[in-house]
Amino acid sequence: MAVYCRDEALMCKVFPSSLGSMAMRWFDNLKADTINSYQELTQAFGSRFVTCRRVTRPLSSLLSLSMHEGETLKAYLDRYWEMFNDMEGNFDAMALDTFKLGLPTNHGLRTSLSGKLVTNMRQLMDHIEKYKKVEEDQQQGKGKDKVIP
Repeated sequence: MAVYCRDEALMCKVFPSSLGSMAMRWFDNLKADTINSYQELTQAFGSRFVTCRRVTRPLSSLLSLSMHEGETLKAYLDRYWEMFNDMEGNFDAMALDTFKLGLPTNHGLRTSLSGKLVTNMRQLMDHIEKYKKVEEDQQQGKGKDKVIP
């Protein structure tokens, strides 16, 4: 579209090609002759879909996250990774520490992570997956005799 930026009529015609289904329904329902320029079109679009913008979270939100009493490891993981993915920037090194610190002090995974050198996200995720699998098996009644690694 940058090539045609001086041709507003063309910009308005090309605009819908970048829309998803929900935005396209909005576009199709615009009343005729209510938009007079490309700028008005983009302003109307922005006003309508302002709530769909992804808001980045500050590092402090990750630092304050912790596992709730009675919460499963899977539920904590889901909350943690959702928040981690909403952050802009590279906080992998911080994630290694904040994830562990968010676990209860008596949690087996925290103890294990304290004793092992985990230096990257892949190692952390592999370690977590082992514990998550054991927890899921225990919840299903299959792993009552299993020892957590």
